[in-house]
Amino acid sequence: MFRRTIHVVFISLLLSAIVQAQDKLYPSVFPLGDVILLDGPFKQARDLNIEVLLKYDVDRLLAPYRKEAGLPKKAECYPNWDGLDGHIGGHYLSAMAMNYAATGNAECRELMEYMLSELKQCQEANAMNHSEWGIGYVGGFPNSEKLWSAFKKGDFSIYFSSWAPFYNLHKMYAGLRDAWLYCDDEDAKALFLKFCDWGISVTAALTDEQMQEMLNMEHGGMNEIFADAYQITGDEKYLTAAKRYSHRAFLDPLAEGIDNLDNKHANTQIPKFVGFQRIAELDNDDKYDKAACFFWETVTANRSLAFGGNSRREHFPSVASCIDFVHVNDGPESCNSYNMLKLTENMCRPHPAARYLDYYERTLFNHILSIQHPGHGGYVYFTPARPRHYRVYSAPNEAMWCCVGTGMENHGKYNPFIYTHSNDSLFLNLFIASELDWKAKGIKIKQETHFPYEEQTKLTVTEGSSRFTLLARYPGWVSKDALKITVNGKKVSYSSLPSSYVRIERKWKKGDVVKMTLPMRNTVEHMPNVPEYIAFMHGPILLGAKTGTEDLQGLIAGDGRWGQYAGGEYLPVDQAPILIEDDIQNVGSKLVPIENKPLNFKLNVTMINPMELTLEPFFQIHDARYMMYWLALTNDGYQTYLDSLANLEKERLALEKRTIDYVATGEQQPETDHAMQKENSYSGNQFNEFWRDARDGGYFSYDMATNFETNLSLFARYWGAEWGGRKFDILIDDKKLVTADNTGVWNLSKFKDVMYC
Repeated sequence: MFRRTIHVVFISLLLSAIVQAQDKLYPSVFPLGDVILLDGPFKQARDLNIEVLLKYDVDRLLAPYRKEAGLPKKAECYPNWDGLDGHIGGHYLSAMAMNYAATGNAECRELMEYMLSELKQCQEANAMNHSEWGIGYVGGFPNSEKLWSAFKKGDFSIYFSSWAPFYNLHKMYAGLRDAWLYCDDEDAKALFLKFCDWGISVTAALTDEQMQEMLNMEHGGMNEIFADAYQITGDEKYLTAAKRYSHRAFLDPLAEGIDNLDNKHANTQIPKFVGFQRIAELDNDDKYDKAACFFWETVTANRSLAFGGNSRREHFPSVASCIDFVHVNDGPESCNSYNMLKLTENMCRPHPAARYLDYYERTLFNHILSIQHPGHGGYVYFTPARPRHYRVYSAPNEAMWCCVGTGMENHGKYNPFIYTHSNDSLFLNLFIASELDWKAKGIKIKQETHFPYEEQTKLTVTEGSSRFTLLARYPGWVSKDALKITVNGKKVSYSSLPSSYVRIERKWKKGDVVKMTLPMRNTVEHMPNVPEYIAFMHGPILLGAKTGTEDLQGLIAGDGRWGQYAGGEYLPVDQAPILIEDDIQNVGSKLVPIENKPLNFKLNVTMINPMELTLEPFFQIHDARYMMYWLALTNDGYQTYLDSLANLEKERLALEKRTIDYVATGEQQPETDHAMQKENSYSGNQFNEFWRDARDGGYFSYDMATNFETNLSLFARYWGAEWGGRKFDILIDDKKLVTADNTGVWNLSKFKDVMYC
């Protein structure tokens, strides 16, 4: 097995020798090696991530590829998420390329080259062993031979019964592209383009209608891949393929400004729009551009939480179901933010605007930085907004979730968006300690900052001289006229507004110093469509509070299929702290700074269910239950809240008075008391309620009293967010009362009561 002793080596002096192809795809972005991270939270995260990456067994990551190519086994496949075999390998290849390009780490380069040599063998073996469908193929997807030989002929039966084949393959497409993009590896480029040719040939016989049918299955950013191949080669066949792989069920309506995203799987959709944007950028296609722009606007404005993440239960909620954020343990998925940041980076090239950076910065600090454990480096899948819940973390060589794959990449590419450039302009986008080598201008710039723990940053020209325009970002979270900028001690006058750039045009020379003062203030943000829940922000930083460490079940996940869920006890939402304040919009002024603890605050506000809590940056909270969103009510609103609880109790008592018999489904004694019979039936506990279901033609039944009454109704309680088909018959004394179908009826994470007469 190819395993390495862990000794992380950073060879900064070699970076200038690394030739990158990055500017061939993204000409406004500096190569990774030209922006060096300095000490701070992002460098710490990057360095820790490399240590974690080097713990993975590369031969096990490659095992699915060798298996499907018919090559001798070198190692066992990882068992976790085994229906998606191979997807982590592509992410890992990307991570190795990024980290070598960013740091010069020799082991990353060695592992990348080893993977490429193995994948080249797999591609050659596929061409030899599967010549009817496998020329150019580099995939580890299970049952590849049967799947793709049928698929190529238009038979989608195996395809639609599999777990997202093109989503899986997209990860290796991206890995091969990135090995060329960041390290200029010609073998990677050749493998990538042959694989792209396979993607064209395997769909060549499909009609446009069949392509659109196939795209109903999650397929990652396949259109982005072919757009990149088009830019690399200039060959129109790849642009045609990019459009063939574009899902019109979302392209067409969103290009018209129609949001059809309710209850759609979020991370299925986001990569499609990354691809739409790339096509628009390369083909000047207004329709694709409008779709990407509208998607970004509606997701960031209407569907994202205060830390930048989106989705609950992996799906975009409707307006009515946004309350789910308060109740579920599977809050925003990390992969979504990974892809939203990619889309945001791409949007900035044709549409440079600081508001994109406001979102980018918020998501980078509050979500991406927070989903890496600062001790062992594990990755997070879900970030619940449920009050007093918690998150779980992966362990190397155990959990193989999708968010492990994107997590591998996240911390290796902090560099390139700190600064961007266009012609004779340099954009300062992010306040992260770093050094820039702008080779085209012969200029080196050092940014020194402890942001967000201090409200300033300093840029020093350390080498060279050149005339250019510095566009310094004026963040949206800084008040009007509050930004202060000096150059060599002299104040810079500006007319720019928050969420824009301040232009400073001059000839810059060694020793020039730019200082920016960035006053942060406390604000509140309301949960989308649930305005009674608020989050506290200090500047762009989300503040959270640790509430305890009880029952952190599965805190470090093993290799179980569902280990990504924080399965510990659901503490009652109505027993979490409730804030009482008549001036809710200005409740941020009630945060009291803690002396000598930057970004730490006490909350000086009336509280129901009070707890002694300290607010701190959410990205620092780990291994604990937490508050992210708070129920905040006015005094009148609190009385209304109490009245609603009283009404619920009144309704409960009235129902009890009418009830002749009652079964607590899933509870042992009540089911025994009612002579339960069952077949293929299962029970459990979720949200502090017991449940029972039947599957695969099964049933369950109870003997219930009627007291000789005949004018009775049957009352049943269902969970409103069931997945999959939920169609079934209800029988009374073996006579069918009703055929019920709850499939997709509610899409709400709350219990729903139904009365059958």
